Amino acid sequence: MLITNTRATRETYPNDLRSIMSVAKAEQSRKWLSTWGGIYPGSTPLYALDGLATALGVGQILVKDESVRSELGSFKALGAPIALVRLILRLWPNDGLDPQALLSGAYKTKFSDFTVISATDGNHGKGLAAAAQSAGCRCVIVLHANVSAEREAAIAAYGANIVRIQGNYDESVEEAARLARENAWHVVSDTSYDGYEEIPRDVMQGYGTIAAEIVEGSARSKSPVTHVFLQGGVGGLAAGIVSYFWETYGTRRPTAIIVEPEQADCLFQSALSGVAAKATGSVDSVMAGLACGETSPLAWRFLVSSVDYFMTVKDEDAVQAMQVLAKGNESDLPIVSGESGAAGLAGLIQLMRDPKLARQAGLDHSSTVLLISTEGATAPAVYEQLVGESGLGVLARQKEFLDRRASHYA
Repeated sequence: MLITNTRATRETYPNDLRSIMSVAKAEQSRKWLSTWGGIYPGSTPLYALDGLATALGVGQILVKDESVRSELGSFKALGAPIALVRLILRLWPNDGLDPQALLSGAYKTKFSDFTVISATDGNHGKGLAAAAQSAGCRCVIVLHANVSAEREAAIAAYGANIVRIQGNYDESVEEAARLARENAWHVVSDTSYDGYEEIPRDVMQGYGTIAAEIVEGSARSKSPVTHVFLQGGVGGLAAGIVSYFWETYGTRRPTAIIVEPEQADCLFQSALSGVAAKATGSVDSVMAGLACGETSPLAWRFLVSSVDYFMTVKDEDAVQAMQVLAKGNESDLPIVSGESGAAGLAGLIQLMRDPKLARQAGLDHSSTVLLISTEGATAPAVYEQLVGESGLGVLARQKEFLDRRASHYA
């Protein structure tokens, strides 16, 4: 399903939104993260998939590969650490703390009794646990019933205490808030709610690093980006990216299309009603990182005017997109993209299969499409089951492809 957002605008980036999230704050976050051992140095790759572009009928496809952002395997390594740093700076404003030294563990003894907590579908919790471990504070993560044992183990490996509930993601958010109140802990969540906006803002601001690297990388491509497909969830990633693009490009910003599971369609429903809304389905999805039932009201303040189209895809569409990226072809390298990471390509494939929908979204042979593969094989067993090959196997073929290309141009 695809709908046009009649509330989208192409005016310059509004000052009231710039006061919340800005390119300047995104660049500050990027600087703070640059020396953290939890992420790898340099930018993540921006790959051109010319063979896939030809097959689908668009001019160019660019894929930003966030699976290699850090050993965490996803873009969430950018949000939680920045939110944690900014929270500590607000709580200890007069202690002269160095943000970069904080993530390097310079103040570990100072924060040994400080506890942060969050609900998660996996990747955000892993990012927060890793950041807390680096800073020296305690971390509690609340997991709902559908988070796999594999993802739980990956979070626990960073020293987090795990709390399991029987409900869904939204109920895990409620439980995290309850535990925080009872124990005087601090919630570090990527979704906002009434009276809770500062930390989700900081999480979203951290994602600006991705947009900054894309702006730098696309400046070297043969044509400017015309369309960007963004994963849904609660809206945080999309808001962090589109706000940066909107401020940078103004009226020339790329057309933005949000993709989410049909059973976790909270942003789609928000676009229909014009206000932050809830999903209409069961929420459970193979796209675990997008299995969210309620839109972040703060994120919606950015999305309502900057996203041009909202669409939903089926779980099997995402699995097919994972397989397409993993396979590669003679001109395109194989890419490891997890269930949520491949959602953008799933959306593009569905639109290009229907000429009417493609025309509605303005997609044709002249379009340059940007996709963000937000995660790799963060649940390796699930990935292998869905793709039919392990993530390590795909990476081995990717290395062979890159080695052949390097020898060809040597």
